[in-house]
Parts: sequence; structure tokens; C-alpha cells
Amino acid sequence: MKKKLSPAKTPLPRLRSDKEAADYFQTHSVADIWDQLPEAEAAKASKAVEKSIRERHTAVKSPISIRLGSEQIAAAKKIAAAKSVGYQTQLRMWIAEGIKRETTRA
Repeated sequence: MKKKLSPAKTPLPRLRSDKEAADYFQTHSVADIWDQLPEAEAAKASKAVEKSIRERHTAVKSPISIRLGSEQIAAAKKIAAAKSVGYQTQLRMWIAEGIKRETTRA
């Protein structure tokens, strides 16, 4: 478990802007001080934001049924696993790419 440090004892300089941070990390690495950095608490979205995300997620997608061969499903799962995404997500991406490609042809 990492030891908590007060912000005054952190081994990084105070970076006041994204540009300043980008410039700093172009020439510096945190690899040597990684174990000295304070742990950050996980960000927690507000209930309103969580509700908005859930509503948007369910509103955008409609369930459908499609029959695929077992070899097609196995291949999609293998490819998706190599890309670290779910196979249904991979199938949706392929469908979206095909629709976009066909739309530009028309």
C-alpha cells in the first residue's frame, strides 16, 4: 500500500495549467518517483450524472435479435478479446462501419 503524502510533500512541482503539465512531462518521467506519489481517491459521479448516463445509454440502443453461426460468434469473441472489448461491442462497431461505408457509396 502506498504511503499517503501531504500535497506539500509531493515530489512533483505544482502545475497550474495543462500546457505547463504537458511541457513538464515532455522532459520528466514519474517512473523514478511513482512509489512516492500520493494515492488519489476514485472519482465518483453525482447521482444526477449517473442517471443521465443510464438514460442516454438505454435510449440510444434498442435490442434486436440476429442469428449468427457459432463459428462467427467464436471468431468475433476472439477478435474482440484481442482488442480488449466485448464481442457485442465489436459487432456493433463492425455494423456501424458497414453502415457508414454503404452510406457514403449511395
